[in-house]
Amino acid sequence: VQLQASGGGLVQVGMSRRLSCAASGSAIGFGTMGWYRQAPGKQREFVASISRGGSTNYADSMEDRFFISRENAKDTVVYLEMSSLKPEDAAVYYCRAHSVFNDRIDYWGQGTQLTVSS
Repeated sequence: VQLQASGGGLVQVGMSRRLSCAASGSAIGFGTMGWYRQAPGKQREFVASISRGGSTNYADSMEDRFFISRENAKDTVVYLEMSSLKPEDAAVYYCRAHSVFNDRIDYWGQGTQLTVSS
């Protein structure tokens, strides 16, 4: 199984950005997929997740600016649309995917760096 995250880069404060994560290696797709982030010197934190059926969860501080979605056709691509970006949103963003039949089995991508300049 591989998860390939992309879409990071340098963005100005107040702008928007969309991250993508493509998962491969499972013929039956994946269960819940989500995004986490880790800023320098901080622990990795949950950002948002979306179930195979489309139910979403967000970290309390991000629900009004971030939107997670999933490509229904394949259930293997997940997006994170971020708006009104702030300097504190700068981090490495990681995607995570769970096995369809066992939620305790999960996979991580390599991360994509987002830098927010003021």
